[in-house]
Amino acid sequence: MKITTIGLGYIGLPTSVLFATHGHQVRGVDANPAVVETLNKGYIHIEEEGLQTLYNDALQSNSFEATMTPGSSDAFIIAVPTPNNNDAHKSCDLSYVVAAVNSIIPHLQKGNLVIIESTIGPRTTEDTVQPMLEAAGFTIGEDIFLAHCPERVLPGNIAHELIHNPRIIGGVTPACTSVAKAMYATVVQGELIEATASEAELSKLMENTYRDVNIALANELAKIGLDLEINALKVIEMANRHPRVNLHSPGPGVGGHCLAIDPYFVAAASPQFSPLIQTARQINTSMPRFIVDSVNKLMASAPNNKITVFGLTYKGNIDDTRESPAKEISMMLQQSGYQVTEYDPHVDYATIDIEVACQDSSLILVLTDHTEFKNIAAQATNNMKQPLILDTKSIVQQHEATLLNLGNMHTQIGKIPQEM
Repeated sequence: MKITTIGLGYIGLPTSVLFATHGHQVRGVDANPAVVETLNKGYIHIEEEGLQTLYNDALQSNSFEATMTPGSSDAFIIAVPTPNNNDAHKSCDLSYVVAAVNSIIPHLQKGNLVIIESTIGPRTTEDTVQPMLEAAGFTIGEDIFLAHCPERVLPGNIAHELIHNPRIIGGVTPACTSVAKAMYATVVQGELIEATASEAELSKLMENTYRDVNIALANELAKIGLDLEINALKVIEMANRHPRVNLHSPGPGVGGHCLAIDPYFVAAASPQFSPLIQTARQINTSMPRFIVDSVNKLMASAPNNKITVFGLTYKGNIDDTRESPAKEISMMLQQSGYQVTEYDPHVDYATIDIEVACQDSSLILVLTDHTEFKNIAAQATNNMKQPLILDTKSIVQQHEATLLNLGNMHTQIGKIPQEM
C-alpha cells in the first residue's frame, strides 16, 4: 500500500517509519525544509529510542521518502500539530489540520483512505473534515473512507507502543472503520478497537484528561502539605498502599502536547459541564509559580543568586520541550533577577559540562526526571557556593548535598504566604 503522512514530528515520523518497515511504501511530507533535508541525509530529527535504527531499515529498503509535497496514495495520514486557540477556553486550533486536508484533496481518488491521527476536539472529524471532503465531491463511506485513529503512545517508547498498544479505529461509517482497521492490522499487534470517529476523539482526550486531573490532585496535596507542614510525598506513599488508591506524583507542572493541551479541548467543547477539568488545569498551570515562590524562600539567605536548573524537557529521557513547565520556571527565575544556568543532557543548547553548570551555584533545581539526574556527582556539588538541591521530580538518589523535595521542603522554608 502507498501511504502519505502529512507531518513528520514526534508522532508522524515514527508512524511513517513503522509502516515503511512493514511492507508499505511511505511518502512523508513536512512543511519544514530543514526536517526534510535532515531525513533525506539519513538522520532523524527527534530523540526517540530505537527510531534511528528503524529509519535506517526503511531507507535501506527504499520504502520511505521525505518531501514537502504530497502525491497520489492509497491512504493519507494527517499527523500535524493542534495547538490551543487564544480564546477563553483554549479550544483546538484546527488550522494545521485544515491546511493538511486541503493539501491532499487534489490527490484524492476513489477508494482512498484518510486518517486523522492529530489530537482534535470532539466531533471535528464529522463536523469539519467530512464536509471538506464532501465539498470536493466525495461520498464518505462509499468512495472515500474517513476515520480518526488517535495515537496512544509514551514518548521514549513510541516504536514499541505503536505496535503493541491497543488502537482505537474511529470510522465515520462502519465501512470507514473496516478499511482503516485493515490498514492498521498490518502493523499493530495490539487490539484494534472499533468506534465512531467522535467516540475515538473524546476517548483520546479523556485518557489524558484523566491523568491531568489526577496530577492536579497530587499537586494540590503538595501545596496542602507545605501549608500544614506535612510530608505530602510520604502521605502519597502510604495512601497508595490501599488496594484501591493510586495517587499520582506531584511535580513542577504538566507539559507536552498531550496532558497540557487535550483537557482544554474537552472543556472548550462543553464548558458548562466540565468544571472539574477546568479546575484541574488551573491547578497544574499554577505549579510553576508555586515552584518559583518556593525557590524565592529558599534563596532568601543564599550566598549568591545563582541557580542551576537541571532539565528543560517536559518529561525524562526525551528532547521534547513543548509546553515544558521547566522552561517556564527557568524563564520566570531569570525575569526575577536570578543568574540561571540551564543544564540538560538531552537539549542541544544546554549540554554543558555539569561541573561548569554547578560552579558557584547556591541551588540545583531539578525540574525533569532524566535518568542522568539519579546520581549527582560530588564533583558537581563540591563546587557550589551552597550544596542545596530542590528535586521537584523525586528522581535524585545519590548526592552529597542537602536534598529537598515537594514533600519535605517545608522543613527549610516553612509556609508560603496565602496569596499563592
